[in-house]
Amino acid sequence: MHSQQVMPLPNIDSKKTPVIHKILVVLAMMTVMGGSLIGLMTYINLGYSDTFFNDWLMSFLLAAVTVMPAGFILMALLTHIVEKWLPNTNEKKRNIIVGLFMAITMESAMALSTAINNIGFSSQTALFNHWLEALLAALPLGLTLMIITSLTIKPKIERFLKS
Repeated sequence: MHSQQVMPLPNIDSKKTPVIHKILVVLAMMTVMGGSLIGLMTYINLGYSDTFFNDWLMSFLLAAVTVMPAGFILMALLTHIVEKWLPNTNEKKRNIIVGLFMAITMESAMALSTAINNIGFSSQTALFNHWLEALLAALPLGLTLMIITSLTIKPKIERFLKS
């Protein structure tokens, strides 16, 4: 018998999560959370019509390329700041603080981008009124989603993204 020489495989860290999986998880979160909030905001701005899905999609895409990427950066920055300022506070309390701030900030920004997409700049009064109505209508949902996310999903997502 003749022995075959086995070439060692390069050292591959099998525990490293592929970047595409990380991107897909972030996109899924953006779609579920942002999509539902922007859907509600679009409904508040325009009501339901034959063009609702298109109106929602255009508002979602505008927020997806502007508000949401800024939100992920802001969340990482804010998490770091809160950890530094409140090092002796337990992680759940810090996550609630970050969640509340993020909900209010992101809701305001998404309501503005949705109102801009749906109403435009022709009347500052109309834009402000639609922004405020959408913000106030969606804020309870946004706060609920953000608190749930901050307490349950955020720690897991952070570990997943670091893997």
